[in-house]
Amino acid sequence: MPSTTPWWRSAVIYQVYVRSFADSGGDGVGDIAGIRSRLPYLKSLGVDALWINPWYKSPMADGGYDVADFRAIDPLFGTLADAEQLIADAHEHGIRIIPDIVPNHTSDQHTWFQAALTAGPGSPERERYIFRPGRGPDGAEPPNNWISCFGGPAWTRLPDGDWYLHLYAPEQPDLNWQHPDVHTEFESILRFWFNRGVDGFRIDVAHGLAKDPELPDLPPLPAPADGQPRPYVQHPHWDRDEVHDIYRTWRKIADEFDGERAFVAEAWADTPERLAAYVRPGGLHTAFNFDFLMASWDAKDLRTVIDDSLAMLSGVGAPATWVLSNHDVMRHTSRYARKTVARWVPNQRYQPEGDIDLELGTRRARAAALLMLALPGGAYIYQGDELGLPEVEDLSEAVLQDPIWERSGHTDRGRDGCRVPIPWSGQSAPFGFSPADASGEPWLPQPANWSERSVQAQTGDHTSMLELYRTALHLRRNHPALGDGSLAWVDAPVGVLAFRRAPGLLCVVNLSDEPYRLPEHTATLLASGPITDGLLEPDHAIWLQV
Repeated sequence: MPSTTPWWRSAVIYQVYVRSFADSGGDGVGDIAGIRSRLPYLKSLGVDALWINPWYKSPMADGGYDVADFRAIDPLFGTLADAEQLIADAHEHGIRIIPDIVPNHTSDQHTWFQAALTAGPGSPERERYIFRPGRGPDGAEPPNNWISCFGGPAWTRLPDGDWYLHLYAPEQPDLNWQHPDVHTEFESILRFWFNRGVDGFRIDVAHGLAKDPELPDLPPLPAPADGQPRPYVQHPHWDRDEVHDIYRTWRKIADEFDGERAFVAEAWADTPERLAAYVRPGGLHTAFNFDFLMASWDAKDLRTVIDDSLAMLSGVGAPATWVLSNHDVMRHTSRYARKTVARWVPNQRYQPEGDIDLELGTRRARAAALLMLALPGGAYIYQGDELGLPEVEDLSEAVLQDPIWERSGHTDRGRDGCRVPIPWSGQSAPFGFSPADASGEPWLPQPANWSERSVQAQTGDHTSMLELYRTALHLRRNHPALGDGSLAWVDAPVGVLAFRRAPGLLCVVNLSDEPYRLPEHTATLLASGPITDGLLEPDHAIWLQV
């Protein structure tokens, strides 16, 4: 029967990192035509929507997150007509489109910033960004001690003496959201794309738009007590209450359009309560649940994250979203490939320790997929998760392109390892990512052994990661217990997670070191690995009909 529940409460959304998904033109860079060519694959996989990383006109100082024109497609990816055709084709396949929007900053090549450079200190053009004089007798010191997320100071000085704020790369100047022009412009941008049929937006750095107008120095942040989250501190440029006024206006704009247009926030918050504030009634629809992504491979930690997330979000009537990987973090197949998986600390690159065991990581990744897809709410799959792709940790320094590499003084290799183009077919690079007669190599080199992980190699192999995902997604769409709703925990030994979804589904995940005997009188719907004599082995998961 048709569901009356809004689609975004249960949706499985597939993240497309455009440069690395499919290259139709043969230049080694993925493009919009490449996405269009793979829509049948995405439909067969069973996803509900695509989140597409920035496709706007950009100098690509940060992979497209430095936007020069929000109403134009970068020629590297295609044209506006190509984007409009993709939206139409995706809808014909029953797939929604959710592009990124980047409201915290623009490119330094944006017409506004170029006008600000020309106009000079004190001009109205500079008020759309955050320009300030420096400190000290000659203004040679930055206005405050804020640090860029990519390393180094968050301020750059111009020859005319003014400093401008950039919480990321210098090529990404922060906008001043106290200026009415900024509000008006982004409201217009939203309508521009809604009118072209997009089904929503993923909001980049949703927690960063509002800054303390006094621009105070960063205070020392208190350390958390043992086993406790870091105490919440009102930060001068992260997760300030003023951001919610912006999003209440955006929600009203989305509601003007037919078809249940929806937002998802990339919002880093110190507590579940702070995260829930983004999705209160009248605010955004959903927000990424990074606590789940950051959790260790530990039953107690995962259950705490699940309980806290569901409690806080249900309190404001919003669904949870679950995610294991994205374009900014180490792929979870590799995160889980160490015997002990520590909890990831926000705002720090994940640097796991210990010997890597990809067989272990793959086994855990299979179990984690069944856990994620059985939880109430929606889920996000980063391209290549369904292939079990690991992080490419041996890229040579010569090919690294993430600005973090340079900004950190070559101490942090950045995020390129999770952005390597995915393999589709064949025995050698580019593995079907580019046409056979491509003129260029993939923009990042692919490992030689990825032929065994390609879509072609895994299709039809019932033991493969791809077929596990495909089966799980189709079961999830058709089983009445899965998607939006609630769960009920079932008593289980230490190290085992077990919960029911009504009607009639039991999910069990064994994170212990011992086999777990499954309950009798149940039927297996799907398991992450072989089940022998009714035992669920360590690092395995199962869905049971009860």
